[in-house]
Amino acid sequence: MSTTTTEALSATTLLRFATAGSVDDGKSTLVGRLLHDSKSVLTDQLEAVERASASRGQEGPDLALLTDGLRAEREQGITIDVAYRYFATPRRRFILADTPGHVQYTRNMVTGASTAELTVILVDARNGVVEQTRRHAAIAALLRVPHAVLAVNKMDLVDYEESVFAAIAEEFTAYATELGVPEVTAIPISALAGDNVVDPSANMDWYGGPTVLEHLETVPVSHDLAHCHARLPVQYVIRPQTAEHPDYRGYAGQIAAGTFRVGEEVTILPSGRTTRIAGIDLLGRPVDVAWTTQSVTVLLEDDIDVSRGDLIVPTKDAPATTQDVEATVCHVADAPLTVGHRVLLKHGTRTVKAIVKDIPSRLTLDDLSLHPHPGQLVANDIGRVKIRTAEPLPVDSYADSRRTGSFILIDPSDGTTLTAGMVGESFAAPEPVKDDPDGDGWDF
Repeated sequence: MSTTTTEALSATTLLRFATAGSVDDGKSTLVGRLLHDSKSVLTDQLEAVERASASRGQEGPDLALLTDGLRAEREQGITIDVAYRYFATPRRRFILADTPGHVQYTRNMVTGASTAELTVILVDARNGVVEQTRRHAAIAALLRVPHAVLAVNKMDLVDYEESVFAAIAEEFTAYATELGVPEVTAIPISALAGDNVVDPSANMDWYGGPTVLEHLETVPVSHDLAHCHARLPVQYVIRPQTAEHPDYRGYAGQIAAGTFRVGEEVTILPSGRTTRIAGIDLLGRPVDVAWTTQSVTVLLEDDIDVSRGDLIVPTKDAPATTQDVEATVCHVADAPLTVGHRVLLKHGTRTVKAIVKDIPSRLTLDDLSLHPHPGQLVANDIGRVKIRTAEPLPVDSYADSRRTGSFILIDPSDGTTLTAGMVGESFAAPEPVKDDPDGDGWDF
Protein backbone atom coordinates (compact mmCIF):
# COMPACT_ATOMS: atom_id res chain seq x y z
CA MET A 1 0.00 0.00 0.00
CA SER A 2 1.41 3.40 -0.95
CA THR A 3 2.13 6.17 1.56
CA THR A 4 -0.56 8.34 -0.02
CA THR A 5 -3.16 5.61 0.37
CA THR A 6 -2.15 4.97 3.97
CA GLU A 7 -2.41 8.65 4.82
CA ALA A 8 -5.81 8.88 3.14
CA LEU A 9 -7.11 5.93 5.16
CA SER A 10 -5.69 7.39 8.37
CA ALA A 11 -7.38 10.71 7.69
CA THR A 12 -10.76 9.01 7.52
CA THR A 13 -10.58 7.56 11.04
CA LEU A 14 -12.78 9.24 13.63
CA LEU A 15 -12.11 9.52 17.35
CA ARG A 16 -14.83 10.55 19.77
CA PHE A 17 -13.43 11.78 23.07
CA ALA A 18 -14.61 13.66 26.14
CA THR A 19 -12.89 15.91 28.64
CA ALA A 20 -13.67 15.56 32.33
CA GLY A 21 -12.33 16.54 35.74
CA SER A 22 -13.08 18.76 38.70
CA VAL A 23 -14.21 22.36 38.47
CA ASP A 24 -11.55 24.88 37.37
CA ASP A 25 -9.11 22.17 36.32
CA GLY A 26 -8.95 23.85 32.89
CA LYS A 27 -10.98 21.56 30.65
CA SER A 28 -12.43 24.30 28.45
CA THR A 29 -9.04 26.01 28.21
CA LEU A 30 -7.48 22.73 27.08
CA VAL A 31 -10.15 22.27 24.42
CA GLY A 32 -9.73 25.86 23.29
CA ARG A 33 -5.96 25.39 23.11
CA LEU A 34 -6.38 22.22 21.03
CA LEU A 35 -8.67 24.01 18.61
CA HIS A 36 -6.48 27.11 18.43
CA ASP A 37 -3.08 25.46 18.07
CA SER A 38 -4.34 22.87 15.58
CA LYS A 39 -5.61 25.74 13.39
CA SER A 40 -9.23 24.60 13.80
CA VAL A 41 -10.66 27.99 14.76
CA LEU A 42 -12.14 30.28 12.13
CA THR A 43 -10.86 33.84 12.04
CA ASP A 44 -14.21 35.38 12.98
CA GLN A 45 -14.53 32.98 15.94
CA LEU A 46 -11.11 33.95 17.25
CA GLU A 47 -11.87 37.65 16.78
CA ALA A 48 -15.11 37.26 18.74
CA VAL A 49 -13.23 35.56 21.58
CA GLU A 50 -10.58 38.30 21.55
CA ARG A 51 -13.29 41.00 21.79
CA ALA A 52 -15.07 39.16 24.62
CA SER A 53 -11.78 38.70 26.46
CA ALA A 54 -10.82 42.37 26.04
CA SER A 55 -14.21 43.50 27.36
CA ARG A 56 -13.48 41.52 30.53
CA GLY A 57 -10.08 43.18 30.96
CA GLN A 58 -7.98 40.22 29.87
CA GLU A 59 -4.76 40.85 27.98
CA GLY A 60 -4.91 37.80 25.72
CA PRO A 61 -7.76 35.69 24.32
CA ASP A 62 -9.50 33.43 26.84
CA LEU A 63 -9.53 30.20 24.84
CA ALA A 64 -12.13 28.65 27.17
CA LEU A 65 -14.70 30.94 25.53
CA LEU A 66 -14.41 28.86 22.35
CA THR A 67 -16.48 26.16 24.08
CA ASP A 68 -18.26 27.94 26.94
CA GLY A 69 -20.99 29.46 24.80
CA LEU A 70 -23.82 29.94 27.30
CA ARG A 71 -24.11 33.38 28.91
CA ALA A 72 -24.17 31.82 32.40
CA GLU A 73 -21.01 29.86 31.58
CA ARG A 74 -19.11 32.95 30.50
CA GLU A 75 -20.31 35.02 33.46
CA GLN A 76 -19.37 32.37 36.02
CA GLY A 77 -16.31 31.04 34.20
CA ILE A 78 -17.57 27.46 34.36
CA THR A 79 -18.96 24.81 32.01
CA ILE A 80 -22.62 23.88 32.54
CA ASP A 81 -23.77 22.15 29.37
CA VAL A 82 -21.88 19.62 27.25
CA ALA A 83 -20.15 21.49 24.43
CA TYR A 84 -19.57 19.39 21.31
CA ARG A 85 -16.91 20.44 18.85
CA TYR A 86 -15.63 18.96 15.60
CA PHE A 87 -12.10 19.41 14.33
CA ALA A 88 -9.65 17.56 12.14
CA THR A 89 -5.94 17.22 11.53
CA PRO A 90 -4.24 15.62 8.52
CA ARG A 91 -4.06 12.37 10.53
CA ARG A 92 -7.55 12.03 12.08
CA ARG A 93 -10.99 13.56 12.57
CA PHE A 94 -12.31 14.31 16.06
CA ILE A 95 -15.61 14.86 17.84
CA LEU A 96 -15.01 16.12 21.36
CA ALA A 97 -17.38 16.67 24.25
CA ASP A 98 -16.31 19.27 26.80
CA THR A 99 -18.18 18.19 29.96
CA PRO A 100 -18.83 20.13 33.18
CA GLY A 101 -16.74 19.78 36.33
CA HIS A 102 -19.27 20.83 38.98
CA VAL A 103 -20.81 18.00 40.98
CA GLN A 104 -24.37 19.10 40.16
CA TYR A 105 -23.63 18.74 36.44
CA THR A 106 -22.13 15.25 36.66
CA ARG A 107 -25.14 13.95 34.71
CA ASN A 108 -23.87 15.89 31.69
CA MET A 109 -20.54 14.08 31.94
CA VAL A 110 -22.46 10.80 31.63
CA THR A 111 -24.05 12.12 28.45
CA GLY A 112 -20.78 13.31 26.94
CA ALA A 113 -18.79 10.16 27.72
CA SER A 114 -21.49 7.65 26.75
CA THR A 115 -20.29 7.47 23.13
CA ALA A 116 -16.63 8.35 23.74
CA GLU A 117 -13.73 6.10 22.84
CA LEU A 118 -11.31 8.09 24.98
CA THR A 119 -11.64 10.30 28.04
CA VAL A 120 -9.24 13.10 28.94
CA ILE A 121 -9.44 13.57 32.71
CA LEU A 122 -7.80 16.76 33.90
CA VAL A 123 -6.24 17.29 37.32
CA ASP A 124 -5.01 20.59 38.74
CA ALA A 125 -1.35 19.99 39.62
CA ARG A 126 -1.81 22.09 42.78
CA ASN A 127 -4.76 20.06 44.10
CA GLY A 128 -4.05 16.54 42.88
CA VAL A 129 -6.73 13.86 42.65
CA VAL A 130 -9.98 15.02 44.28
CA GLU A 131 -13.42 13.45 44.73
CA GLN A 132 -14.80 14.71 41.42
CA THR A 133 -11.75 13.31 39.65
CA ARG A 134 -12.55 9.91 41.16
CA ARG A 135 -16.22 10.23 40.24
CA HIS A 136 -15.42 10.99 36.60
CA ALA A 137 -12.90 8.15 36.47
CA ALA A 138 -15.52 5.78 37.90
CA ILE A 139 -18.11 6.92 35.33
CA ALA A 140 -15.61 6.47 32.49
CA ALA A 141 -14.92 2.94 33.76
CA LEU A 142 -18.63 2.14 34.04
CA LEU A 143 -19.22 3.41 30.51
CA ARG A 144 -16.43 1.12 29.28
CA VAL A 145 -14.48 3.97 27.68
CA PRO A 146 -11.48 2.00 26.35
CA HIS A 147 -8.79 4.70 26.68
CA ALA A 148 -8.07 7.26 29.41
CA VAL A 149 -5.67 10.18 29.41
CA LEU A 150 -4.65 11.82 32.69
CA ALA A 151 -3.76 15.41 31.85
CA VAL A 152 -2.01 17.00 34.83
CA ASN A 153 -2.74 20.65 34.10
CA LYS A 154 -1.33 23.95 35.39
CA MET A 155 2.18 22.56 35.64
CA ASP A 156 3.39 26.15 35.21
CA LEU A 157 1.97 26.94 38.67
CA VAL A 158 4.10 24.24 40.33
CA ASP A 159 7.28 25.26 38.50
CA TYR A 160 7.03 22.25 36.15
CA GLU A 161 8.20 19.93 38.95
CA GLU A 162 8.50 16.29 37.81
CA SER A 163 7.88 14.99 41.34
CA VAL A 164 4.46 16.67 41.50
CA PHE A 165 3.43 15.08 38.22
CA ALA A 166 4.81 11.66 39.17
CA ALA A 167 2.92 11.56 42.49
CA ILE A 168 -0.40 12.49 40.88
CA ALA A 169 0.08 10.04 38.01
CA GLU A 170 0.89 7.21 40.42
CA GLU A 171 -2.17 7.89 42.61
CA PHE A 172 -4.59 8.17 39.70
CA THR A 173 -3.23 5.15 37.84
CA ALA A 174 -3.60 2.97 40.96
CA TYR A 175 -7.20 4.15 41.40
CA ALA A 176 -8.04 3.63 37.72
CA THR A 177 -6.54 0.14 37.81
CA GLU A 178 -8.87 -0.81 40.67
CA LEU A 179 -11.78 0.43 38.52
CA GLY A 180 -10.67 -1.80 35.68
CA VAL A 181 -9.66 0.99 33.31
CA PRO A 182 -7.62 -0.87 30.67
CA GLU A 183 -5.19 1.89 29.75
CA VAL A 184 -4.07 5.20 31.31
CA THR A 185 -1.67 7.63 29.64
CA ALA A 186 -0.41 10.45 31.89
CA ILE A 187 0.70 13.74 30.29
CA PRO A 188 1.94 16.88 32.12
CA ILE A 189 0.51 20.02 30.49
CA SER A 190 -0.22 23.70 30.84
CA ALA A 191 -3.32 24.42 28.78
CA LEU A 192 -2.97 28.16 29.34
CA ALA A 193 0.66 28.30 28.16
CA GLY A 194 0.29 25.52 25.58
CA ASP A 195 2.87 23.15 27.10
CA ASN A 196 2.50 19.58 25.74
CA VAL A 197 -0.95 20.25 24.28
CA VAL A 198 -0.11 20.45 20.58
CA ASP A 199 3.60 21.25 20.71
CA PRO A 200 6.20 19.69 23.06
CA SER A 201 7.08 21.76 26.09
CA ALA A 202 10.47 23.44 26.42
CA ASN A 203 9.91 23.64 30.19
CA MET A 204 9.61 19.90 30.87
CA ASP A 205 12.61 18.24 29.25
CA TRP A 206 12.23 15.41 31.78
CA TYR A 207 9.06 14.26 29.98
CA GLY A 208 9.62 12.20 26.85
CA GLY A 209 6.09 11.07 26.05
CA PRO A 210 3.58 12.34 23.47
CA THR A 211 1.69 15.62 23.56
CA VAL A 212 -2.07 15.49 24.00
CA LEU A 213 -2.76 15.96 20.30
CA GLU A 214 -0.10 13.46 19.28
CA HIS A 215 -1.69 10.84 21.54
CA LEU A 216 -5.16 11.62 20.22
CA GLU A 217 -3.90 11.21 16.66
CA THR A 218 -2.19 7.88 17.27
CA VAL A 219 -4.28 6.03 19.88
CA PRO A 220 -5.76 2.86 18.35
CA VAL A 221 -9.45 3.17 17.49
CA SER A 222 -11.16 -0.15 16.89
CA HIS A 223 -14.03 -0.21 14.40
CA ASP A 224 -13.93 -3.96 13.83
CA LEU A 225 -17.53 -4.95 13.13
CA ALA A 226 -16.88 -8.65 12.67
CA HIS A 227 -17.07 -9.41 16.39
CA CYS A 228 -20.08 -7.24 17.22
CA HIS A 229 -23.47 -8.70 18.09
CA ALA A 230 -25.72 -7.50 15.26
CA ARG A 231 -28.68 -5.53 16.58
CA LEU A 232 -31.34 -3.40 14.81
CA PRO A 233 -33.90 -1.62 17.02
CA VAL A 234 -37.01 -0.91 14.95
CA GLN A 235 -37.88 2.77 14.96
CA TYR A 236 -40.63 2.93 12.36
CA VAL A 237 -42.70 0.66 10.14
CA ILE A 238 -42.91 1.93 6.54
CA ARG A 239 -46.02 1.04 4.53
CA PRO A 240 -46.52 3.51 1.63
CA GLN A 241 -49.58 1.65 0.23
CA THR A 242 -49.22 3.50 -3.05
CA ALA A 243 -49.81 2.30 -6.62
CA GLU A 244 -46.04 2.05 -7.06
CA HIS A 245 -45.49 0.17 -3.78
CA PRO A 246 -48.80 -1.53 -2.91
CA ASP A 247 -47.32 -4.31 -0.75
CA TYR A 248 -44.15 -2.64 0.55
CA ARG A 249 -43.56 -3.26 4.27
CA GLY A 250 -40.21 -2.15 5.64
CA TYR A 251 -38.79 -1.83 9.14
CA ALA A 252 -36.62 1.24 9.55
CA GLY A 253 -33.97 1.92 12.17
CA GLN A 254 -30.32 2.63 12.83
CA ILE A 255 -28.14 -0.45 13.20
CA ALA A 256 -26.89 -0.38 16.78
CA ALA A 257 -24.16 -2.96 16.30
CA GLY A 258 -22.81 -5.55 13.88
CA THR A 259 -23.65 -6.37 10.27
CA PHE A 260 -26.82 -7.56 8.49
CA ARG A 261 -26.95 -9.35 5.13
CA VAL A 262 -29.71 -10.18 2.68
CA GLY A 263 -30.78 -13.81 3.09
CA GLU A 264 -29.70 -13.97 6.73
CA GLU A 265 -32.03 -15.70 9.18
CA VAL A 266 -33.17 -13.27 11.87
CA THR A 267 -35.33 -13.36 14.98
CA ILE A 268 -37.74 -10.63 16.08
CA LEU A 269 -37.58 -9.95 19.80
CA PRO A 270 -39.28 -10.12 22.20
CA SER A 271 -41.81 -12.24 20.23
CA GLY A 272 -39.14 -14.77 19.19
CA ARG A 273 -40.50 -15.28 15.65
CA THR A 274 -37.97 -16.08 12.94
CA THR A 275 -37.74 -15.15 9.25
CA ARG A 276 -35.14 -14.11 6.71
CA ILE A 277 -34.04 -10.74 5.37
CA ALA A 278 -35.53 -10.32 1.89
CA GLY A 279 -33.92 -6.96 1.20
CA ILE A 280 -32.11 -3.97 2.70
CA ASP A 281 -32.72 -0.40 1.52
CA LEU A 282 -30.07 2.23 2.23
CA LEU A 283 -30.64 5.84 1.13
CA GLY A 284 -33.37 4.66 -1.22
CA ARG A 285 -31.27 2.01 -2.91
CA PRO A 286 -31.07 -1.77 -2.32
CA VAL A 287 -27.85 -3.13 -0.81
CA ASP A 288 -26.70 -6.61 0.12
CA VAL A 289 -24.92 -5.67 3.38
CA ALA A 290 -25.39 -2.95 6.02
CA TRP A 291 -23.45 -2.29 9.21
CA THR A 292 -23.21 -0.32 12.44
CA THR A 293 -24.58 3.26 12.53
CA GLN A 294 -26.16 3.04 9.07
CA SER A 295 -29.85 3.93 8.98
CA VAL A 296 -31.61 1.30 6.89
CA THR A 297 -34.98 -0.21 6.02
CA VAL A 298 -35.13 -3.99 6.29
CA LEU A 299 -37.64 -6.08 4.32
CA LEU A 300 -38.54 -9.55 5.63
CA GLU A 301 -39.63 -12.65 3.72
CA ASP A 302 -42.65 -13.34 5.96
CA ASP A 303 -45.50 -11.06 7.02
CA ILE A 304 -45.06 -11.16 10.79
CA ASP A 305 -45.98 -8.68 13.49
CA VAL A 306 -43.11 -6.23 13.89
CA SER A 307 -43.56 -2.79 15.45
CA ARG A 308 -41.57 0.07 16.95
CA GLY A 309 -39.55 -1.11 19.92
CA ASP A 310 -38.89 -4.59 18.56
CA LEU A 311 -35.32 -5.77 18.04
CA ILE A 312 -34.13 -7.58 14.90
CA VAL A 313 -31.17 -9.88 15.59
CA PRO A 314 -29.43 -12.83 13.88
CA THR A 315 -31.09 -16.06 14.98
CA LYS A 316 -27.73 -17.66 15.74
CA ASP A 317 -26.74 -14.72 17.98
CA ALA A 318 -29.96 -13.72 19.73
CA PRO A 319 -29.80 -12.37 23.29
CA ALA A 320 -31.98 -13.85 26.01
CA THR A 321 -35.11 -11.92 26.96
CA THR A 322 -35.75 -11.19 30.62
CA GLN A 323 -37.98 -9.23 32.95
CA ASP A 324 -35.33 -9.08 35.69
CA VAL A 325 -32.60 -6.57 34.90
CA GLU A 326 -29.52 -6.20 37.10
CA ALA A 327 -27.38 -3.18 36.38
CA THR A 328 -24.95 -0.58 37.62
CA VAL A 329 -26.44 2.89 37.44
CA CYS A 330 -25.50 6.52 37.81
CA HIS A 331 -28.40 8.46 39.30
CA VAL A 332 -28.74 11.84 37.59
CA ALA A 333 -32.00 13.31 38.95
CA ASP A 334 -32.39 15.62 41.94
CA ALA A 335 -35.08 13.38 43.44
CA PRO A 336 -33.74 10.12 44.94
CA LEU A 337 -34.26 6.66 43.45
CA THR A 338 -35.75 4.35 46.07
CA VAL A 339 -36.67 0.70 46.43
CA GLY A 340 -40.22 0.28 45.14
CA HIS A 341 -39.92 3.26 42.79
CA ARG A 342 -42.30 2.99 39.79
CA VAL A 343 -40.46 4.02 36.64
CA LEU A 344 -40.41 3.71 32.87
CA LEU A 345 -37.42 1.86 31.44
CA LYS A 346 -36.29 2.94 27.96
CA HIS A 347 -34.10 0.40 26.19
CA GLY A 348 -33.27 1.24 22.58
CA THR A 349 -36.58 2.21 20.96
CA ARG A 350 -38.71 0.32 23.50
CA THR A 351 -40.20 1.83 26.67
CA VAL A 352 -41.84 -0.37 29.34
CA LYS A 353 -43.14 -0.01 32.90
CA ALA A 354 -40.79 -1.20 35.63
CA ILE A 355 -40.25 -1.31 39.39
CA VAL A 356 -37.01 -0.88 41.32
CA LYS A 357 -37.01 -4.12 43.33
CA ASP A 358 -33.76 -3.67 45.21
CA ILE A 359 -30.71 -1.42 45.55
CA PRO A 360 -28.04 -3.89 46.74
CA SER A 361 -25.19 -1.40 47.10
CA ARG A 362 -23.83 2.09 46.58
CA LEU A 363 -20.23 2.77 45.58
CA THR A 364 -18.03 4.86 47.89
CA LEU A 365 -15.70 6.74 45.58
CA ASP A 366 -12.83 7.38 48.01
CA ASP A 367 -11.87 3.73 48.52
CA LEU A 368 -14.23 1.95 46.06
CA SER A 369 -15.91 0.14 48.94
CA LEU A 370 -19.58 -0.85 48.74
CA HIS A 371 -22.22 0.50 51.10
CA PRO A 372 -24.75 -2.36 51.28
CA HIS A 373 -28.49 -1.79 50.84
CA PRO A 374 -28.52 2.02 51.08
CA GLY A 375 -32.27 2.10 50.37
CA GLN A 376 -31.91 4.93 47.89
CA LEU A 377 -29.55 6.63 45.46
CA VAL A 378 -29.31 10.41 45.39
CA ALA A 379 -28.02 12.67 42.62
CA ASN A 380 -24.64 11.56 41.22
CA ASP A 381 -24.59 8.32 43.24
CA ILE A 382 -23.29 5.18 41.55
CA GLY A 383 -24.79 1.89 42.66
CA ARG A 384 -26.32 -1.46 41.79
CA VAL A 385 -30.05 -1.89 41.15
CA LYS A 386 -32.41 -4.76 40.43
CA ILE A 387 -35.39 -3.93 38.23
CA ARG A 388 -38.49 -5.90 37.27
CA THR A 389 -40.07 -4.93 33.95
CA ALA A 390 -43.68 -5.36 32.82
CA GLU A 391 -42.58 -6.96 29.54
CA PRO A 392 -39.59 -9.08 28.55
CA LEU A 393 -36.61 -7.14 27.21
CA PRO A 394 -33.78 -8.45 24.97
CA VAL A 395 -30.80 -6.94 26.77
CA ASP A 396 -27.09 -7.50 26.23
CA SER A 397 -24.41 -7.08 28.83
CA TYR A 398 -23.01 -3.55 28.62
CA ALA A 399 -19.53 -5.08 28.47
CA ASP A 400 -20.56 -6.76 25.19
CA SER A 401 -22.57 -3.92 23.64
CA ARG A 402 -22.64 -0.32 24.83
CA ARG A 403 -25.71 0.45 22.68
CA THR A 404 -27.98 -2.48 23.58
CA GLY A 405 -26.60 -2.98 27.08
CA SER A 406 -27.64 0.47 28.26
CA PHE A 407 -30.94 2.00 29.32
CA ILE A 408 -32.43 4.96 31.13
CA LEU A 409 -35.07 5.14 33.85
CA ILE A 410 -37.74 7.81 33.39
CA ASP A 411 -40.20 9.36 35.84
CA PRO A 412 -43.63 8.40 34.43
CA SER A 413 -45.27 11.50 35.92
CA ASP A 414 -43.26 14.16 34.08
CA GLY A 415 -40.79 12.39 31.75
CA THR A 416 -37.69 13.39 33.73
CA THR A 417 -34.63 11.19 33.20
CA LEU A 418 -33.80 9.63 36.55
CA THR A 419 -30.97 7.20 36.00
CA ALA A 420 -28.52 5.96 33.36
CA GLY A 421 -27.99 2.21 33.59
CA MET A 422 -25.45 -0.31 32.33
CA VAL A 423 -26.62 -3.94 32.30
CA GLY A 424 -24.41 -6.59 33.87
CA GLU A 425 -21.79 -6.95 36.55
CA SER A 426 -19.61 -4.08 37.62
CA PHE A 427 -18.96 -3.20 41.26
CA ALA A 428 -21.21 -5.56 43.20
CA ALA A 429 -22.00 -9.26 43.26
CA PRO A 430 -25.54 -10.16 42.23
CA GLU A 431 -28.14 -10.91 44.88
CA PRO A 432 -31.59 -12.48 44.50
CA VAL A 433 -34.41 -10.11 43.61
CA LYS A 434 -36.85 -9.79 46.49
CA ASP A 435 -40.58 -10.03 45.84
CA ASP A 436 -42.55 -6.84 46.47
CA PRO A 437 -46.20 -7.43 47.38
CA ASP A 438 -47.17 -3.83 46.63
CA GLY A 439 -49.71 -3.42 43.83
CA ASP A 440 -51.17 -0.39 42.09
CA GLY A 441 -50.84 -2.09 38.69
CA TRP A 442 -47.04 -1.93 38.76
CA ASP A 443 -46.14 -5.30 40.30
CA PHE A 444 -45.12 -7.78 37.61
